[in-house]
Amino acid sequence: MVGAVLLLVLIIGAVLGLSGSCSFNPGGPEVDPKSGPSVDAGKVLDIAASSVTFPVREPAVPGSWRANSSSTVSVGAGAAANVVVRIGWVTPEGTYVQLNQSGGDRADVVTAETGQEKPAANGEVEVAGVTWTSYPAHRDEPAWVTELAGTVVLITGSAEENDFRRLATAVQQANPLTR
Repeated sequence: MVGAVLLLVLIIGAVLGLSGSCSFNPGGPEVDPKSGPSVDAGKVLDIAASSVTFPVREPAVPGSWRANSSSTVSVGAGAAANVVVRIGWVTPEGTYVQLNQSGGDRADVVTAETGQEKPAANGEVEVAGVTWTSYPAHRDEPAWVTELAGTVVLITGSAEENDFRRLATAVQQANPLTR
């Protein structure tokens, strides 16, 4: 009986090994950061700009960043002005930074995007003459928020502060997209 089981295990191992449908990697899995999903941030933001009532900006982010997510969500009362348009990027370091833009109430946007019912500010950050308020967000990540020409802009993610500053500067320099 034991001999038959061992023979069966050897036959199954040989079939799996020869077919290439199974692999063994004692060092752990290798993940190709370029294999994840991608989105066309420009196209998503153009569509959003034509369908919302607030100015939407398309920041010029570094070419090494890969846009990998986009979504919209309602905040507050749910009117068209209370939509949050989200675009997220993966940096070359494998961290994530997300831009949120909304015409909704600042407090509603901060509450929705930080996941905290009564968020308390950590302080302020100055970026190229614009003051951003910092809040704690999901998974101990920071969230920076400011208002630019009638749009609540919030940045969050696992990226380093220099990437937050890079995105904040790019958003501040971007002109609102035409509707």
